[in-house]
Amino acid sequence: MPMTHKTMEDFARSCGVSRPTLSKFFDDPTSVKPATRKRIEEALRSSDYQPNLFARNLNRKRTRSIGIVVPTVADPFYSEMVSRIELRLRDEGYWPIVISSHGSRELEVEATRTILSLKVSGALIAPLGLRSDHRTLEKLTQAMPIVYFDTFLEGGTPFVGNNNSQSVSTIVDYLCRSGDAPVYFDIPHVNHNSPERLNSYVASMQRLGHEPVIIGNTRDYTWDFERIGYEQMEKMLGNGGLPGKTILCANDRLAFGVMAAAFSQGRKVGRKGDCDLRVAAHDDHPLSRYTCPALTTMAQDFTAMAGRSVETLLALLNEDETAVAPKVYLDATLVMRQSA
Repeated sequence: MPMTHKTMEDFARSCGVSRPTLSKFFDDPTSVKPATRKRIEEALRSSDYQPNLFARNLNRKRTRSIGIVVPTVADPFYSEMVSRIELRLRDEGYWPIVISSHGSRELEVEATRTILSLKVSGALIAPLGLRSDHRTLEKLTQAMPIVYFDTFLEGGTPFVGNNNSQSVSTIVDYLCRSGDAPVYFDIPHVNHNSPERLNSYVASMQRLGHEPVIIGNTRDYTWDFERIGYEQMEKMLGNGGLPGKTILCANDRLAFGVMAAAFSQGRKVGRKGDCDLRVAAHDDHPLSRYTCPALTTMAQDFTAMAGRSVETLLALLNEDETAVAPKVYLDATLVMRQSA
Protein backbone atom coordinates (compact mmCIF):
# COMPACT_ATOMS: atom_id res chain seq x y z
CA MET A 1 0.00 0.00 0.00
CA PRO A 2 1.48 3.44 -0.92
CA MET A 3 2.64 5.77 1.86
CA THR A 4 0.34 8.70 2.60
CA HIS A 5 1.59 12.29 2.86
CA LYS A 6 -0.84 15.16 3.42
CA THR A 7 1.52 18.09 2.83
CA MET A 8 4.61 18.95 0.83
CA GLU A 9 6.55 19.29 4.11
CA ASP A 10 5.64 15.70 5.05
CA PHE A 11 6.72 14.40 1.67
CA ALA A 12 9.97 16.43 1.70
CA ARG A 13 10.90 14.93 5.08
CA SER A 14 10.23 11.40 3.86
CA CYS A 15 12.52 12.08 0.86
CA GLY A 16 15.24 13.53 3.04
CA VAL A 17 15.27 16.84 1.14
CA SER A 18 14.26 20.39 2.01
CA ARG A 19 10.92 21.82 0.99
CA PRO A 20 12.57 24.44 -1.34
CA THR A 21 14.48 21.64 -3.09
CA LEU A 22 11.27 19.65 -3.56
CA SER A 23 9.56 22.76 -4.90
CA LYS A 24 12.41 23.24 -7.41
CA PHE A 25 11.98 19.64 -8.54
CA PHE A 26 8.27 20.11 -9.25
CA ASP A 27 9.02 23.30 -11.21
CA ASP A 28 11.80 21.68 -13.23
CA PRO A 29 13.20 18.21 -12.39
CA THR A 30 16.47 19.03 -14.19
CA SER A 31 17.13 21.92 -11.77
CA VAL A 32 18.13 19.55 -8.92
CA LYS A 33 21.09 17.19 -8.71
CA PRO A 34 20.65 13.81 -10.46
CA ALA A 35 20.99 11.89 -7.19
CA THR A 36 18.38 14.11 -5.52
CA ARG A 37 16.05 13.79 -8.49
CA LYS A 38 16.36 9.98 -8.38
CA ARG A 39 15.55 9.96 -4.64
CA ILE A 40 12.42 12.10 -5.15
CA GLU A 41 11.23 10.06 -8.13
CA GLU A 42 11.62 6.80 -6.19
CA ALA A 43 9.66 8.31 -3.29
CA LEU A 44 6.89 9.42 -5.64
CA ARG A 45 6.54 5.89 -7.02
CA SER A 46 6.02 4.46 -3.53
CA SER A 47 3.73 7.26 -2.33
CA ASP A 48 0.26 8.57 -3.16
CA TYR A 49 1.46 12.18 -2.84
CA GLN A 50 0.30 14.63 -5.53
CA PRO A 51 1.47 18.27 -5.33
CA ASN A 52 -1.28 20.91 -5.40
CA LEU A 53 0.09 22.71 -8.44
CA PHE A 54 -2.94 25.00 -8.62
CA ALA A 55 -2.40 26.35 -5.09
CA ARG A 56 1.33 26.70 -5.68
CA ASN A 57 0.74 28.62 -8.88
CA LEU A 58 -1.58 31.09 -7.18
CA ASN A 59 1.21 32.02 -4.76
CA ARG A 60 3.31 33.27 -7.66
CA LYS A 61 3.12 36.64 -9.33
CA ARG A 62 2.44 34.82 -12.61
CA THR A 63 1.57 31.14 -13.01
CA ARG A 64 2.56 28.56 -15.61
CA SER A 65 -1.07 28.58 -16.70
CA ILE A 66 -2.58 29.80 -19.97
CA GLY A 67 -6.23 30.79 -20.33
CA ILE A 68 -8.20 29.60 -23.38
CA VAL A 69 -11.59 31.21 -24.07
CA VAL A 70 -13.92 30.09 -26.88
CA PRO A 71 -17.58 30.88 -27.69
CA THR A 72 -18.58 27.23 -27.13
CA VAL A 73 -16.84 23.90 -26.63
CA ALA A 74 -19.97 22.14 -27.95
CA ASP A 75 -18.97 23.14 -31.49
CA PRO A 76 -16.49 20.49 -32.75
CA PHE A 77 -14.55 23.23 -34.59
CA TYR A 78 -13.67 24.86 -31.27
CA SER A 79 -13.29 21.48 -29.57
CA GLU A 80 -10.69 20.54 -32.18
CA MET A 81 -8.87 23.84 -31.77
CA VAL A 82 -8.89 23.62 -27.97
CA SER A 83 -7.60 20.05 -28.06
CA ARG A 84 -4.68 20.97 -30.32
CA ILE A 85 -3.84 24.10 -28.31
CA GLU A 86 -4.00 22.23 -25.01
CA LEU A 87 -1.61 19.52 -26.17
CA ARG A 88 0.85 22.06 -27.57
CA LEU A 89 0.78 24.10 -24.35
CA ARG A 90 1.38 20.99 -22.26
CA ASP A 91 4.38 20.14 -24.42
CA GLU A 92 5.72 23.61 -23.63
CA GLY A 93 5.23 23.11 -19.88
CA TYR A 94 2.08 25.19 -19.45
CA TRP A 95 -1.19 24.30 -17.78
CA PRO A 96 -4.20 25.18 -20.01
CA ILE A 97 -7.40 26.48 -18.41
CA VAL A 98 -10.39 26.35 -20.80
CA ILE A 99 -13.49 28.52 -20.36
CA SER A 100 -16.51 28.73 -22.68
CA SER A 101 -18.57 31.90 -23.00
CA HIS A 102 -21.55 29.88 -24.35
CA GLY A 103 -22.29 32.64 -26.86
CA SER A 104 -23.04 35.06 -24.01
CA ARG A 105 -21.59 38.56 -23.60
CA GLU A 106 -21.99 38.33 -19.82
CA LEU A 107 -20.22 34.97 -19.61
CA GLU A 108 -17.37 36.21 -21.82
CA VAL A 109 -16.90 39.14 -19.42
CA GLU A 110 -16.95 36.69 -16.51
CA ALA A 111 -14.38 34.51 -18.28
CA THR A 112 -11.96 37.44 -18.70
CA ARG A 113 -12.32 38.34 -15.02
CA THR A 114 -11.70 34.72 -14.03
CA ILE A 115 -8.54 34.64 -16.13
CA LEU A 116 -7.31 37.79 -14.40
CA SER A 117 -8.04 36.37 -10.95
CA LEU A 118 -6.14 33.15 -11.74
CA LYS A 119 -3.03 35.18 -12.62
CA VAL A 120 -2.37 33.21 -15.79
CA SER A 121 0.73 34.02 -17.82
CA GLY A 122 -1.31 34.83 -20.92
CA ALA A 123 -4.41 33.85 -22.87
CA LEU A 124 -5.57 32.58 -26.25
CA ILE A 125 -9.04 33.91 -27.02
CA ALA A 126 -11.61 33.34 -29.77
CA PRO A 127 -13.89 36.30 -28.94
CA LEU A 128 -17.61 36.34 -29.64
CA GLY A 129 -17.08 39.35 -31.89
CA LEU A 130 -20.29 41.32 -32.34
CA ARG A 131 -21.47 40.68 -28.77
CA SER A 132 -18.07 41.05 -27.07
CA ASP A 133 -17.51 43.72 -24.44
CA HIS A 134 -14.58 45.43 -26.15
CA ARG A 135 -13.63 47.49 -23.09
CA THR A 136 -13.29 44.42 -20.84
CA LEU A 137 -11.15 42.55 -23.37
CA GLU A 138 -9.02 45.64 -23.94
CA LYS A 139 -8.30 45.75 -20.20
CA LEU A 140 -7.23 42.12 -20.38
CA THR A 141 -4.80 42.85 -23.22
CA GLN A 142 -3.22 45.54 -21.04
CA ALA A 143 -2.79 43.13 -18.13
CA MET A 144 -1.13 40.20 -19.92
CA PRO A 145 -0.07 38.85 -23.34
CA ILE A 146 -3.12 37.94 -25.44
CA VAL A 147 -3.50 36.30 -28.85
CA TYR A 148 -6.82 36.13 -30.68
CA PHE A 149 -7.56 33.13 -32.89
CA ASP A 150 -10.35 32.36 -35.39
CA THR A 151 -11.71 35.91 -35.03
CA PHE A 152 -10.50 39.22 -33.60
CA LEU A 153 -11.54 42.59 -32.21
CA GLU A 154 -10.25 45.82 -33.67
CA GLY A 155 -6.92 46.95 -32.25
CA GLY A 156 -3.32 45.83 -32.13
CA THR A 157 -3.75 42.45 -30.42
CA PRO A 158 -2.04 39.68 -32.44
CA PHE A 159 -4.39 37.40 -34.37
CA VAL A 160 -4.15 34.04 -36.16
CA GLY A 161 -7.02 32.94 -38.39
CA ASN A 162 -8.31 31.89 -41.77
CA ASN A 163 -7.74 33.82 -44.99
CA ASN A 164 -11.42 34.15 -45.91
CA SER A 165 -10.71 36.04 -49.11
CA GLN A 166 -8.58 33.17 -50.45
CA SER A 167 -10.79 30.35 -49.21
CA VAL A 168 -14.15 31.62 -50.47
CA SER A 169 -12.64 32.70 -53.78
CA THR A 170 -11.21 29.19 -54.22
CA ILE A 171 -14.51 27.38 -53.66
CA VAL A 172 -16.50 29.84 -55.80
CA ASP A 173 -14.05 29.23 -58.66
CA TYR A 174 -14.46 25.47 -58.26
CA LEU A 175 -18.26 25.57 -58.14
CA CYS A 176 -18.48 27.79 -61.21
CA ARG A 177 -16.12 25.52 -63.17
CA SER A 178 -17.94 22.33 -62.22
CA GLY A 179 -21.58 23.41 -62.57
CA ASP A 180 -24.06 26.22 -61.95
CA ALA A 181 -22.74 29.35 -60.24
CA PRO A 182 -23.47 29.22 -56.50
CA VAL A 183 -26.14 31.02 -54.49
CA TYR A 184 -24.66 32.15 -51.16
CA PHE A 185 -26.53 31.08 -47.99
CA ASP A 186 -25.46 33.57 -45.33
CA ILE A 187 -25.55 33.39 -41.51
CA PRO A 188 -25.91 36.07 -38.82
CA HIS A 189 -22.73 38.13 -38.76
CA VAL A 190 -21.66 37.13 -35.26
CA ASN A 191 -18.00 38.02 -35.91
CA HIS A 192 -15.68 39.31 -38.65
CA ASN A 193 -15.54 35.96 -40.50
CA SER A 194 -19.14 36.26 -41.75
CA PRO A 195 -18.87 39.60 -43.60
CA GLU A 196 -15.41 38.70 -44.91
CA ARG A 197 -16.75 35.52 -46.49
CA LEU A 198 -19.77 37.31 -47.92
CA ASN A 199 -17.60 40.06 -49.43
CA SER A 200 -15.27 37.48 -50.97
CA TYR A 201 -18.24 35.66 -52.51
CA VAL A 202 -19.59 38.87 -54.07
CA ALA A 203 -16.16 39.89 -55.41
CA SER A 204 -15.46 36.38 -56.79
CA MET A 205 -18.81 36.14 -58.56
CA GLN A 206 -18.35 39.58 -60.14
CA ARG A 207 -14.82 38.69 -61.23
CA LEU A 208 -16.17 35.59 -62.99
CA GLY A 209 -18.97 37.53 -64.67
CA HIS A 210 -21.84 36.16 -62.54
CA GLU A 211 -24.51 38.02 -60.59
CA PRO A 212 -24.17 37.39 -56.82
CA VAL A 213 -27.31 35.89 -55.26
CA ILE A 214 -27.58 35.94 -51.46
CA ILE A 215 -30.17 34.19 -49.29
CA GLY A 216 -30.56 33.65 -45.54
CA ASN A 217 -31.74 35.67 -42.55
CA THR A 218 -28.76 37.52 -41.08
CA ARG A 219 -30.71 39.80 -38.74
CA ASP A 220 -31.28 37.50 -35.75
CA TYR A 221 -28.20 36.95 -33.57
CA THR A 222 -27.68 33.23 -32.97
CA TRP A 223 -24.96 30.58 -33.00
CA ASP A 224 -27.54 27.85 -33.66
CA PHE A 225 -26.54 27.49 -37.31
CA GLU A 226 -27.86 23.97 -37.93
CA ARG A 227 -31.34 24.99 -36.79
CA ILE A 228 -31.56 28.14 -38.89
CA GLY A 229 -30.20 26.28 -41.92
CA TYR A 230 -32.87 23.63 -41.58
CA GLU A 231 -35.76 26.02 -40.88
CA GLN A 232 -34.91 28.51 -43.61
CA MET A 233 -34.21 25.83 -46.22
CA GLU A 234 -37.45 24.03 -45.38
CA LYS A 235 -39.40 27.29 -45.72
CA MET A 236 -37.81 28.18 -49.07
CA LEU A 237 -38.45 24.74 -50.53
CA GLY A 238 -42.03 24.89 -49.32
CA ASN A 239 -42.54 28.32 -50.90
CA GLY A 240 -41.58 27.29 -54.40
CA GLY A 241 -37.89 26.41 -54.38
CA LEU A 242 -34.48 28.03 -54.51
CA PRO A 243 -32.96 30.71 -56.78
CA GLY A 244 -30.31 28.26 -57.97
CA LYS A 245 -29.21 24.62 -58.01
CA THR A 246 -25.87 25.17 -56.25
CA ILE A 247 -25.81 26.42 -52.63
CA LEU A 248 -22.62 27.69 -50.99
CA CYS A 249 -23.17 27.86 -47.21
CA ALA A 250 -21.26 30.32 -45.03
CA ASN A 251 -20.11 27.45 -42.81
CA ASP A 252 -20.45 23.68 -42.51
CA ARG A 253 -22.85 23.79 -39.57
CA LEU A 254 -25.34 25.76 -41.69
CA ALA A 255 -24.89 23.19 -44.46
CA PHE A 256 -25.80 20.35 -42.09
CA GLY A 257 -29.22 21.93 -41.54
CA VAL A 258 -29.63 22.76 -45.24
CA MET A 259 -28.88 19.18 -46.32
CA ALA A 260 -31.19 17.70 -43.66
CA ALA A 261 -34.04 19.94 -44.83
CA ALA A 262 -33.42 19.01 -48.47
CA PHE A 263 -33.59 15.32 -47.55
CA SER A 264 -36.82 15.82 -45.59
CA GLN A 265 -38.36 17.44 -48.69
CA GLY A 266 -37.28 14.59 -50.97
CA ARG A 267 -34.50 16.57 -52.70
CA LYS A 268 -31.34 14.70 -53.64
CA VAL A 269 -28.05 16.46 -52.85
CA GLY A 270 -24.91 15.64 -54.82
CA ARG A 271 -22.85 16.32 -57.91
CA LYS A 272 -24.22 13.52 -60.10
CA GLY A 273 -26.62 14.20 -62.95
CA ASP A 274 -29.66 12.81 -61.13
CA CYS A 275 -29.26 15.15 -58.15
CA ASP A 276 -31.54 18.13 -57.51
CA LEU A 277 -28.92 20.46 -56.03
CA ARG A 278 -25.31 20.78 -54.96
CA VAL A 279 -24.31 21.97 -51.48
CA ALA A 280 -20.86 23.20 -50.47
CA ALA A 281 -19.60 25.05 -47.43
CA HIS A 282 -16.61 26.27 -45.43
CA ASP A 283 -14.47 25.08 -42.46
CA ASP A 284 -14.08 21.28 -42.84
CA HIS A 285 -15.87 20.79 -39.56
CA PRO A 286 -14.81 17.41 -38.04
CA LEU A 287 -18.21 15.92 -38.92
CA SER A 288 -18.28 17.12 -42.54
CA ARG A 289 -16.87 13.93 -43.99
CA TYR A 290 -19.64 11.92 -42.32
CA THR A 291 -22.69 13.74 -43.73
CA CYS A 292 -24.69 11.98 -46.43
CA PRO A 293 -23.43 12.77 -48.96
CA ALA A 294 -20.06 13.85 -47.59
CA LEU A 295 -19.71 17.64 -47.67
CA THR A 296 -17.51 19.51 -50.14
CA THR A 297 -15.90 22.34 -48.21
CA MET A 298 -12.85 24.53 -47.59
CA ALA A 299 -10.61 23.02 -44.91
CA GLN A 300 -9.23 25.51 -42.43
CA ASP A 301 -5.71 24.63 -41.32
CA PHE A 302 -6.37 23.52 -37.72
CA THR A 303 -2.79 22.45 -37.13
CA ALA A 304 -1.24 25.71 -38.31
CA MET A 305 -3.86 27.85 -36.57
CA ALA A 306 -3.29 26.16 -33.21
CA GLY A 307 0.48 26.04 -33.66
CA ARG A 308 0.94 29.64 -34.78
CA SER A 309 -1.39 30.88 -32.01
CA VAL A 310 0.68 29.15 -29.32
CA GLU A 311 3.99 30.18 -30.92
CA THR A 312 2.87 33.81 -31.03
CA LEU A 313 1.84 33.75 -27.38
CA LEU A 314 5.12 32.10 -26.33
CA ALA A 315 7.05 34.79 -28.22
CA LEU A 316 5.10 37.46 -26.32
CA LEU A 317 5.79 35.71 -23.01
CA ASN A 318 9.50 35.62 -23.89
CA GLU A 319 9.31 39.31 -24.89
CA ASP A 320 10.51 38.44 -28.38
CA GLU A 321 8.56 41.06 -30.33
CA THR A 322 10.51 40.33 -33.52
CA ALA A 323 8.79 36.90 -33.74
CA VAL A 324 5.26 38.33 -33.50
CA ALA A 325 3.28 39.19 -36.64
CA PRO A 326 0.30 41.50 -35.94
CA LYS A 327 -2.10 39.35 -37.98
CA VAL A 328 -1.52 35.93 -39.54
CA TYR A 329 -3.95 34.77 -42.24
CA LEU A 330 -3.76 31.09 -43.16
CA ASP A 331 -4.89 29.75 -46.54
CA ALA A 332 -7.50 26.98 -46.62
CA THR A 333 -7.60 23.89 -48.85
CA LEU A 334 -10.45 22.75 -51.09
CA VAL A 335 -11.79 19.31 -50.07
CA MET A 336 -13.95 17.83 -52.84
CA ARG A 337 -16.50 15.31 -51.66
CA GLN A 338 -19.82 14.05 -53.02
CA SER A 339 -22.15 16.95 -52.10
CA ALA A 340 -20.85 19.29 -54.83
